[in-house]
Amino acid sequence: MEDETSSSIHMMIMIDYKEMLEKGMKNLPEKTDNTDRFEIPKAEVEHSGKLTIIKNFSDIAKTLRRDEKHIAKFLFKELAVPGSITNGELRLQGKVGDRMVNQRILEYAEKYVLCKSCGKSDTNIHKDGKYYFLKCEACGTKRSLGK
Repeated sequence: MEDETSSSIHMMIMIDYKEMLEKGMKNLPEKTDNTDRFEIPKAEVEHSGKLTIIKNFSDIAKTLRRDEKHIAKFLFKELAVPGSITNGELRLQGKVGDRMVNQRILEYAEKYVLCKSCGKSDTNIHKDGKYYFLKCEACGTKRSLGK
């Protein structure tokens, strides 16, 4: 008698679970491919004498959701030129081509913004001890960026 009771309870639970699962699946929104929602603006590069000015630098930083100083430090190092941030513009002390600037910004995004697992840009950088990590808000992946 006890086996029959537990067996019928088990069947009822399974039926309820399957019904709830089907109902939940029906209520899910249609899957859409949002891979092109994240688009890095092309750098608006202007040359003035020996200066290279990225006019829309603050817009690029906002799109990447990163601190302007962090991006600037990366670009100074990768482009091997000193520079400064003035009124939302990045001023590089040297002539650098548009293509090179945009390529380095894309490299920055690949290293410090885009998730290696799901490819989304919904990430944050946080420090844990003396190491920095990139944490994806979309899939939960966490990877080390080093010191």
